[in-house]
Amino acid sequence: MSFKSKLLGAALLGGMMAASFVAANPASAQTAEFKTKQAGDIVIRARAIAMVPDEDTYDDTIGSGEGQLSNDVVPEVDFSYFLTDNIALELIAATTQHDLDWSNPSLDAGSVRLLPPTLTLQYHFMPESRWSPYVGAGINYTFFYDSKPGQFNSVKYDDGFGYAFQAGFDYAISGPWSVNLDVKKIFLDTDVSINNGANTSKAHLDPWVFGLGIGYRF
Repeated sequence: MSFKSKLLGAALLGGMMAASFVAANPASAQTAEFKTKQAGDIVIRARAIAMVPDEDTYDDTIGSGEGQLSNDVVPEVDFSYFLTDNIALELIAATTQHDLDWSNPSLDAGSVRLLPPTLTLQYHFMPESRWSPYVGAGINYTFFYDSKPGQFNSVKYDDGFGYAFQAGFDYAISGPWSVNLDVKKIFLDTDVSINNGANTSKAHLDPWVFGLGIGYRF
């Protein structure tokens, strides 16, 4: 399945989830009672996310080309805890798979899976409103695993820290339920070792993460 098909499917799934919750409520979405954001709240969300690497040029010893990682769309679970009505901590958990292709010379560099837990500190505007936007910043640690070497003998990626910025909003549907739209930018570098260290590269992945989903507030 192509990335565009996955992205369209994820958007349709998120929209259908939101529509089903609105339709199930006997009152309209504009008049239904909803739970406001308050200190001590715990929010669990299920999102569909699109991980879109925004690579910079690789400094490599293979040739004059560069590597490019494919995009991926996967399910994601995240947890938020509200320290105050406005301030919350969010932790996301998801794993994605990406193919690595090399240009000039054109080579199949296999694939790799990423596990990028990200912790952000958020500020939520208008916590008592149905529409409640937020911004956040935090840290990320990415694990690279299940690497396939493609045409090479071996390809190894170093795990490492990055930092993240985000923006998004929650739209309260009814009671503790809400719809969430979220965008993150993760600044992430990794050292790539190819053919058991015979070739090395510095990869600037810097992915965008676009998320759409449903949240439940306890």
